[in-house]
Amino acid sequence: MTQPAIFLHSVVKAKVMGDAFQPNVVAGHSLGEFSALVAAGAMEFGDGMKLVAARANAMQKACELQPSTMAAILGMEDAKVEEICKTIAGVVVPANYNCPGQLVISGTVESVNAACEALKAAGAKRALVLPVGGAFHSPLMEPARAELATAIQFTPIVNPRCAIYQNVDARPHTEPARIKANLIAQLTAPVRWTQTMQNMLTDGAAKVVEVGPGNVLQGLFKKVSKEVETVAG
Repeated sequence: MTQPAIFLHSVVKAKVMGDAFQPNVVAGHSLGEFSALVAAGAMEFGDGMKLVAARANAMQKACELQPSTMAAILGMEDAKVEEICKTIAGVVVPANYNCPGQLVISGTVESVNAACEALKAAGAKRALVLPVGGAFHSPLMEPARAELATAIQFTPIVNPRCAIYQNVDARPHTEPARIKANLIAQLTAPVRWTQTMQNMLTDGAAKVVEVGPGNVLQGLFKKVSKEVETVAG
């Protein structure tokens, strides 16, 4: 399964880095929020792996209930994408605020396709339907959110060694109950990564270490600030 494999890869890389990885704050994009919590000491690895596997299964079941998809919208301001999505019949919402000028929308196949046409007509540079299994981070994930909520509530989470900026509000958190509530809300709420990066930089982050497969997040940070130092873990 893809989600547990990515989680394992990220956690192992952080562990291998040892004392070289001593972050002042952490954050993770969607699934990455779970590995960030383990890296910050808020969650044990075994508990994190169980949650990630449960999350993947719950999301797959939700995807099978209704045909749904996602699309990347490039070259348009977030507020304009939000405005146009509200005019489309059915379910289509902003799902991933990846960086300025790059926002992923999520919803039913019919509504996402209609939104893509409307967004291109309104001036979006590109509107690309993505090869994904469903409408992640949208109201269509409500069955998965409800299923995962119990598992998260019964998973031990303690105060992390440093604050974690969470997807649902792009703010730093250390209180276990709030971390759990935000993890539960994450499945149906948008990933506010643009806002997370902006807040981390405003709060003083000067160096970003990406721990995991690839270098996508380093590229996204550079879209927000060319001055920030980014390195692979």
